[in-house]
Amino acid sequence: MDIHEHQTKELLRSYQVPVPEGRVADAEASAGIIAEQIGGERWVVKAQIHAGGRGKGGGVKVANSIDEVRQHADHIIGSHLVTPQTGAEGKLVQRVLVEAAQDIKQEFYLGLVIDRTRQRITVIASASGGMDIETVASTDPDQVIREAIDPAIGLPEFLCRKIAARIGLTGALMPQAVKIMRALYRCFRDKKALMAEINPLAIVGDGRLMALDAKMSFDGNAVHNYPEITAYRDFDEEDPKEVEASGHGLNYIALDGSVGCIVNGAGLAMATMDAISFHQGRPANFLDVGGGASPEKIANAFRIVLKDPNVKVILLNIFAGINRCDWVATGVVQAMKQQDIVEPVIVRLSGTNFAAGQKILAESGLPFITAVDLDDAARKAVEALA
Repeated sequence: MDIHEHQTKELLRSYQVPVPEGRVADAEASAGIIAEQIGGERWVVKAQIHAGGRGKGGGVKVANSIDEVRQHADHIIGSHLVTPQTGAEGKLVQRVLVEAAQDIKQEFYLGLVIDRTRQRITVIASASGGMDIETVASTDPDQVIREAIDPAIGLPEFLCRKIAARIGLTGALMPQAVKIMRALYRCFRDKKALMAEINPLAIVGDGRLMALDAKMSFDGNAVHNYPEITAYRDFDEEDPKEVEASGHGLNYIALDGSVGCIVNGAGLAMATMDAISFHQGRPANFLDVGGGASPEKIANAFRIVLKDPNVKVILLNIFAGINRCDWVATGVVQAMKQQDIVEPVIVRLSGTNFAAGQKILAESGLPFITAVDLDDAARKAVEALA
């Protein structure tokens, strides 16, 4: 689960990480009021979407007057902002963050991720922060510093000093850097985050380090333990199909192919997508119905998958254990009759109550394409696209 920049800064501020003064507006009038309340002579107006590269897409504007703040807010709010991370369709901007502009002297990058290979939270830092950090990482990886954190001792001051020195922070900036790194780590650890980054971490005019931009993401399966993080969820930034699926107890992720997948178990779902790709097809989604899939759950899965206009074929692959093939077959028949499905449906059932499930399908009189195993199902699904 991603959260917005202003939400991340609110969270970091509670851990004493210095961030610019700012608030969120959803209209040009409120943006101007916020700028007046902040005071000063320059402000930054920043689009709030779950995507990076906003500056390159025109989603970050500097204003030298209150009128300019209003103009920028009016231009950005309601627009579809296109960045390298949004795709050509862009993302609808519904809010902007209005902040006091800072006199930037130098920019750095600071982040935390989970290195799954080493099973450690890892600090990533660079003396080259700002909009082109991705380019730096790919063209000059030696400029990117990585330090794994021992979970037994956490992030000690000496390691923070080592990282700070390697990116060129010395003198009075050193204790500030140590404080920010340790605060970011505490926030990351306390809230069970998956990723946190400050980009840029900047030296501003008065000689302070400040987090000028920041973002965090969290494990959506764990945030229920943290109501304050759950409250940050912005459903407008998520695929409506994924939101609806979660409400029915389905794990759905949209992809860009044309074979709709309905499977039970994450491992089998991944194997099903691999098999489709092996036969030169492209899966349209990942969908795991989980255990105990009722007929209603299966019917909802069909309905959600078919909301994707790119889906031309549906492949249902169920290996029943806790699930039962007769439940699944009943759900398939229910979906086909109620939803007037015209796309080819390939069904592969195996496991508990297999014979009963096959009987239900056969007696329905509906035009299913049955398969004997995963490979057969994937091959038939791709052939049905022709």
